[in-house]
Amino acid sequence: MSDKAAVLLLQMGGPDSLDAVEPFLLNLFSDRDIIRIGPAFLQPFIARLIAKRRSPGVERKYEEIGGKSPIRELTESQARALEEVLGDGYRCFVAMRYWKPSTMEALAAIRREGISRVIALSLYPHYSRATTGSSVNELKRVLSQSGVQFQMTYVDRFFDHPLYIDALAEKVQEGLDDFHPLAEVQILFSAHSLPQSFIDEGDPYLDHIRETVRLVMERFEGVTHHLAFQSRAGPVKWLEPSTDEMLEHLAAHQVKNLLIVPLSFVSDHIETLHEIDIEYAQEAHKLGYSRFRRSPSLNASPTFISCLADLVRKATEDHG
Repeated sequence: MSDKAAVLLLQMGGPDSLDAVEPFLLNLFSDRDIIRIGPAFLQPFIARLIAKRRSPGVERKYEEIGGKSPIRELTESQARALEEVLGDGYRCFVAMRYWKPSTMEALAAIRREGISRVIALSLYPHYSRATTGSSVNELKRVLSQSGVQFQMTYVDRFFDHPLYIDALAEKVQEGLDDFHPLAEVQILFSAHSLPQSFIDEGDPYLDHIRETVRLVMERFEGVTHHLAFQSRAGPVKWLEPSTDEMLEHLAAHQVKNLLIVPLSFVSDHIETLHEIDIEYAQEAHKLGYSRFRRSPSLNASPTFISCLADLVRKATEDHG
């Protein structure tokens, strides 16, 4: 057996072609950790109907950002950068929850290398049962079905890690630098939404998001900031305010220069490249903003990679 440790980066994934959109959506809507549609035995059937109905509209959005999600390439480049920083004792692998490479494919690749120690590192900074929880549950399911014994360690949150806050603050500063030095700029943090019921049932996601915002804004004293939530879907009550409602609210209060900071996403994908860069940008133009900008995503930012490396080293030390 290899004496190296495997770092398994857990991410949601995205369709790698227009043909992959419908099966990707089917995987997403079949996941009861995210959404419970009817009784469990009916969910696959209902999920198929929803995926079929939604896929033409979603395909059009992917067409507008190049015909696929860049999340696999971006996550693999994070994995390569992390492996370089960690050095010889580690190999990095990627597992996508709803597309490829799947959790099973990633574990098979780790096994082929003869590695038995695995650090599962969630790329969702803020813990939620719908994101990290779902990826970890899938990992445990695959492990129990395979019967293969790995020595597992889980890193399931890093919303307040100093290097994560540093990395985000760097990107916020880059975004602010895009405005005239004398412009009065407000910051709008936009996090992925969740059904309100998750929070009511004790999910810590909202607390984690608020703490990240507080820590980042300690670096930008005197700048007015707001928090809103994007990407809601379906008729249930979601976290409020929504990002589009907040855009209207700020425009009505004469805000002219707005920097939107994507929160809870560590890589560019459809929610930054289409929802913010195209949909919200068009909305902001209609609402009369003078300048509407998005801060760059973390992607393979060296400070962010240092954060991941620190998380891996600490997990290694804690579990010997």
